[in-house]
Amino acid sequence: MKRIFVVFPLLTLLIVSLLTSPLLAAEAKKDPLANWKTKFDYSKAEYTYILSNISHPVIEGVAVGYNIRDAVWEKSNGRIYVDYRPLAQLGGEKDVINKLKLGAVHGMLSSSVAAQNVADTLGIVNLPYVVDTFDKLDTFRNTPELWQPFADSALKSGIMTVDVTGYGPYGWATNTPVKTIDDAKAVNFRIAQAPLNADFYKAWGMKFTVMPWPDVPQALQTGVITGLDHTAIVCNITKKFTIAKNFTELDYAQGLFIHLMNKRWFDKLPADLQKIFITVINEESAKTRELTRKQQEVQIAKAKESGVQFFQLSAADKATLIKLAEPVYATWGEKIGMDYMNKVRATLK
Repeated sequence: MKRIFVVFPLLTLLIVSLLTSPLLAAEAKKDPLANWKTKFDYSKAEYTYILSNISHPVIEGVAVGYNIRDAVWEKSNGRIYVDYRPLAQLGGEKDVINKLKLGAVHGMLSSSVAAQNVADTLGIVNLPYVVDTFDKLDTFRNTPELWQPFADSALKSGIMTVDVTGYGPYGWATNTPVKTIDDAKAVNFRIAQAPLNADFYKAWGMKFTVMPWPDVPQALQTGVITGLDHTAIVCNITKKFTIAKNFTELDYAQGLFIHLMNKRWFDKLPADLQKIFITVINEESAKTRELTRKQQEVQIAKAKESGVQFFQLSAADKATLIKLAEPVYATWGEKIGMDYMNKVRATLK
């Protein structure tokens, strides 16, 4: 009897283990961030920088957070740990912006469409056909008289603008081909929750629905929306092209992740760590902007291989969109700063 009582628990344990092991293994495989796990012991770091983003690090402009984490750890000799939380682990962008202002979150790779809610001047990168190409983005970032007003614009809210990475040029992913402005007027586009974007869609005379990103897949499937204002990189990686099998390369703006930082947190760092930290962010952001150019080419090629059709508007249609947006330039120029906006437009023309 004693043997039976000893063996029975062991058999039960073995059976439970055999049943649960595959489940545990499956759960482990489901971890979307498994490839980016920290490979060092950060428990004794002097400073921890909590950094947020809403997207997946398979996008180069998002993966930069992990690259910054590892480079900062190495160059600070383990004094700073970047606790990077992509995939909206800390909440949606509006919530995180509030946490950033309070200091509950220290940094944020904010989408450019959300960043305009921090400071109007940050909206300049969303204006149609201003910072609209990779080359213009590099010029904007590397020209002090263009970059510095942008970088300083949120300081009154206690937020530094440190650098930018991206997710490619914006265009239209649609259920039916869009080759002209007239074609586009038959589409109901999803646009981001950003007042500037709503303003120029109204000026363009387009039908649109303002919708949170998590609601987009079902809305596309059910026909609530028939088009999507986003980038080819994001549409291909997130499988939007399985439904919307056409993409018009509008290229009216670069999709950006703007690195915002709580200034109070930064000011607490010793001067040597401040220098290391900013230098690493600048270096890794510059590398990532180059990687994003390559990712754009790769994702477009993959999309075409899977049957997605790509189109471009004529030069005349593009000129029409710019002309229609003139009232938006005027309205937002007052918010952004008219002299500054005109300088950026003239320099990048």
